[in-house]
Amino acid sequence: MSFTRIYGLFLRHFFLITRSFPRVLDLIYWPTIQITLWGFISNFFATHTTYYNNAVGVILTCAILYDFLFRTSIGFNMLFLEEIWSRNFTNLFIAPIKIGEILTSLVITALIRALIGLIPAILLTSPLFGISILELGIFLFFLFLSLYIFGITLGVLVSSGLLRFGPSFENIAWSTMFLLAPFGCIYYPIDILPEIFQKIAYLLPLVYIFEEARNILINQSIDLNNIYNAFILNGIYFVLSIVLFYYSFNVAKKKGTLINMGE
Repeated sequence: MSFTRIYGLFLRHFFLITRSFPRVLDLIYWPTIQITLWGFISNFFATHTTYYNNAVGVILTCAILYDFLFRTSIGFNMLFLEEIWSRNFTNLFIAPIKIGEILTSLVITALIRALIGLIPAILLTSPLFGISILELGIFLFFLFLSLYIFGITLGVLVSSGLLRFGPSFENIAWSTMFLLAPFGCIYYPIDILPEIFQKIAYLLPLVYIFEEARNILINQSIDLNNIYNAFILNGIYFVLSIVLFYYSFNVAKKKGTLINMGE
């Protein structure tokens, strides 16, 4: 695997993003609006419920974590779709580029995209609502890392579908996170779900991540089991997603459908 080739692929997407003001604005606009909206909603809930001691802090923190996950997953998908829409995916292989190098460059660029949108939103929470996500302490890093891995995993799975079924599969890219959100227990404890849904939820790393975020903020304690379980599940799903991606790529290559990818 060549760092130079990975860096070249990264620069292609990085310049595509940073040299376009509408693209940068889109990355910053939606997270900022969402965090601001949830901040005011949380202020309202805080005056009408005693469930949370710090409703604004808990809900806003979970909103920020979820937005990071959403941006990571969608960012990866968008970068892959850019290659398809521009009919450039097959052109990449004119150079001696390996599929692993393409994936690595997308993983790095997806993180940059997510941070561009997330950092302004985080900076707004302190002056507007008087809370800081840094209250999660050092474990904030592990929560973000776990979310990042799961977001990339979802991105790789959707990209596998794009390779296997073509651009018609791109609708799944937009709906994946919304489908998983109810089972992720982002804004509420898992006890709210019916028992059958709880069994499904426990198969997702999201439950352990957001349960631990609420545990830290509400109970001021750390449950390392939640963090361990999230990383274990993430590891399993990430390996499966990579295997599926390579399988889909080989199938598409054998069938010759890579040439026809694009619009």
